[in-house]
Amino acid sequence: MGTLLVKNADTIVTCDDADHVFTHADLLATDGVITYVGPTGANAAAAPSAADEVIDARGKVVYPGLVNTHHRFYQIFTRNYPEVQNLELFPWLTTLYEYWKNIDPEVMRYATYSALGELVKGGCTTCFDHHYVFPNGVDGLMEAEFDAASQIGTRMVVSRGSMSLSKKDGGLPPDSVVQSVDAILSDSQRAVEKFHDPAPFSMRQVVLAPCSPFSVTKDLLVESAKLGALAGRAPAHSPVRDPGRGALYHRGHGHAPAGVHGVRWLGGPRRVVCARHPL
Repeated sequence: MGTLLVKNADTIVTCDDADHVFTHADLLATDGVITYVGPTGANAAAAPSAADEVIDARGKVVYPGLVNTHHRFYQIFTRNYPEVQNLELFPWLTTLYEYWKNIDPEVMRYATYSALGELVKGGCTTCFDHHYVFPNGVDGLMEAEFDAASQIGTRMVVSRGSMSLSKKDGGLPPDSVVQSVDAILSDSQRAVEKFHDPAPFSMRQVVLAPCSPFSVTKDLLVESAKLGALAGRAPAHSPVRDPGRGALYHRGHGHAPAGVHGVRWLGGPRRVVCARHPL
């Protein structure tokens, strides 16, 4: 990556532990890692006047990139469909699955361009995309997403989501976007091995992410947690989605949706819980 010098900034907001704010300051980054922040010219060795790339930030405020912890890029092209406006969650999902089952790498690439383009314009430089729709027979979705993100230059965390409980078996999604547990685990391992980089300052990481308790089987939650542990540092993730249907889930499973995390081994270290609704 080389060196980048941002010089003559009116203000640099660090957001470090001491909340330092520098005026008339420089910032030096080496191979993507910030190595100096301080007053302009205060340390000639650490903040030289030349670098591989120099940005004159006179009149500007420099601050850390924002982090978006919850996005779904593939939904960006269906967010304004009139037919789903004002629907409750489950009808909204079941209606849009009929569109999302047609996602392919080209759609994923342009969805990533569109989503990250919006985010970058607002100052976001790191994003966690909670992707879980993998239509049957379609390969290359994560490849397209990571490639598009690398072109834009954003740091990405992408979930290899999964659904194993189809509508015919009492779940929400149609068969076209549901996979067997074996197929999910095989592709999850492939995704971790191909994309997951646990190193400090990594630009891409993978999270194993079974979908909501209404779209997955019990064994998928357990086996995904096991695979995440075996894979080293790939965390496991599961959303707790309960739009007023906690009693319904409780009758069928003996506990509320939040209870699935303890019962199914998803509670503990290196677990990401996406609580979107009342638990």
